[in-house]
Amino acid sequence: MPSWQKYNLQMSRILIIEDEAAIRRVLTKILSEESDTYSVEDAEDGIQGLEKIKNNDYDLVLCDIKMPKMDGVELLEAVKKIKPEIPMVMISGHGDMETAIQTMRLGAFDYISKPPDLNRLLNTVRNALDKKQLVVENKILKKKVSKNYEMIGESQAINHIKLMVDKVAKTEARVLITGPNGTGKELVAHQLHEKSERANFPLIEVNCAAIPSELIESELFGHVKGAFTSAVRDRAGKFEAADKGTIFLDEIGDMSLSAQAKVLRALQESMITRVGADKDIKVDVRVVAATNKDLKTEIAEGRFREDLYHRLAVILIKVPALNDRRDDIPLLIDYFTEKIATEQGIVPKSFSNQAVKLLQEYDWTGNIRELRNVVERLIILGGNEISETDVQLFASK
Repeated sequence: MPSWQKYNLQMSRILIIEDEAAIRRVLTKILSEESDTYSVEDAEDGIQGLEKIKNNDYDLVLCDIKMPKMDGVELLEAVKKIKPEIPMVMISGHGDMETAIQTMRLGAFDYISKPPDLNRLLNTVRNALDKKQLVVENKILKKKVSKNYEMIGESQAINHIKLMVDKVAKTEARVLITGPNGTGKELVAHQLHEKSERANFPLIEVNCAAIPSELIESELFGHVKGAFTSAVRDRAGKFEAADKGTIFLDEIGDMSLSAQAKVLRALQESMITRVGADKDIKVDVRVVAATNKDLKTEIAEGRFREDLYHRLAVILIKVPALNDRRDDIPLLIDYFTEKIATEQGIVPKSFSNQAVKLLQEYDWTGNIRELRNVVERLIILGGNEISETDVQLFASK
């Protein structure tokens, strides 16, 4: 069963913070009778409520605005600092409407008036709980995505890259990632994004080598209806889709010179123009690029713009070939074995020491991508423990 479905079956914990005992009782009765999946607790003032929130995990808080000791506005500000994911619904008297609107600006999910309208109350509670559920689902999904883009290894070269990522990620510096095909350049790009201040916004990936040169500008910058024969409607490009987030231009060495000029303008002015349009569009995008080519050679031969290179290569990260980090191969074998077993729903197999040693001696021209394929082949074709003989039989090129 998916994790989010398990979450659906769990109790929703709701905390009511209200200094009037009669209103606490009414709200508790209404919510308890509405659903047997609601677990309702209460607190008689803001200080008691804050203490409960610190020590427990709630899915929703209903909070009065006018209370002694600590009012609802102060409590809301405190909760948003320690547990910002909890939706808070403010309860306002008729004279508190202006304050209630202020709480929305401070991050409250909604507010309801006293005495509460039953339908409005229940709809607000359901909507707030739905929002909390989406937050949980997104966290679960993000953990899965993060796990798919782990950088596995403890070699000096990989530890150096991890250190660079930690230093650079939270800045706005542009990064150029270099290295042979199959070394995991996209893993570095994902780590840069996930550890950045832009992590809650999109990471848009563009494989410049996979898009025909006549379409790359439309793909990156969008187009307007009628810009070319197949442009039957307006279409936003990847730069617009990545607004506030990160765009990863993979294999940028294969980009056409005309597209390079437009990317340069986007970097210089934070502006793009759709193909066939006159109107400029402002974008706020961090650019991370990658290539398996020697861009300085490409510049010398007139295939890559030197000014674009210097704009992109503020920080250079070189990802080594697998042959240059053989000490990481045992860790990578373990990682791929677990991952493949999970994907295929089978019991993970072990590799003998001799099998691992033999794999460490191979010439990995296809780098990590090739190693993963070989591990999968050995798991499918080899014995319960992958032996040196299995490697000789099934890992040959």
